[in-house]
Amino acid sequence: MAKIVPTYELYGENTGRKPDFWLHCETIPSRSSLHHWEIRPHRHDSFFQVLYIDGGSGEAMFEGIWRPIQPKSVITIPPGLDHGFRFSKDIDGFVVTVLSSHLKAAPGDRSRLGEWMASPHLTTLDTDDEDARYVAACLKRLGNEFSQQRAGRNDLLEAYLTSALLLTARLSSAESQDQAASNENERRMELLHGLIQRHFKSHEPAVFYARALSISPTHLNRIVRATTGQGTHELIARKLLDEAKRELVFTFGSVQEIAFRLGFTDPAYFSRFFLKQAGQTPRAWRMAERAKLGV
Repeated sequence: MAKIVPTYELYGENTGRKPDFWLHCETIPSRSSLHHWEIRPHRHDSFFQVLYIDGGSGEAMFEGIWRPIQPKSVITIPPGLDHGFRFSKDIDGFVVTVLSSHLKAAPGDRSRLGEWMASPHLTTLDTDDEDARYVAACLKRLGNEFSQQRAGRNDLLEAYLTSALLLTARLSSAESQDQAASNENERRMELLHGLIQRHFKSHEPAVFYARALSISPTHLNRIVRATTGQGTHELIARKLLDEAKRELVFTFGSVQEIAFRLGFTDPAYFSRFFLKQAGQTPRAWRMAERAKLGV
């Protein structure tokens, strides 16, 4: 039988009363410590929540999936989403609960901010990034402003919240783009390895592989270097060298025969290639390796 996920008015409570505020802020320890540092799965129909994690660690659950929490980070949770938390006892930070009707954009509307707020996000704040530092500063100022009754309080709370959300959305989108680019580069590297496996004996140049992947040779070289520390040309050469070493150790063909099998039309050029890559001639390398193996 499926578990019923409770709907709370506030962070971890169900009063049955209509909210009499548009924004509420409290420290995470103040409430989670009452529940053994765990907030069980629940949802809020009318509220958007922002958690700022300044210290400690834990886990956040979105729709049944747990994700690790590390400082410094911001967690944003749209209305109607099942979520929960497990915190370490040294957790430091606070949670901001906002009536979704009072947000700059409605979660799920067609604006860029509204689309972003329609899904949960766990955004890491890089302390070397100026925007990330400003997000942390805005949220800390919001928490401080909420705790005091001073003139202009509501306007400042709205300004701090809006600034923090807009910048967090920008940072989160950049993270997603970086991840998408990383995933695409991984896919291209898999394709490249397959292409090299099929064509290395043809001694195709880097431009051949770039064209097969529909990118420029410069872009391909940048991807390969970022992934392997080598350029495309070095990666192709490494494949030829590895195959040459395998042939020299595990076959009885002459150096000339191996050179021809690997697509070299000139055995002398093969020997020069091998010497440059391995530091020994093919014959000397073969004798040394077979001696190690007792062959």
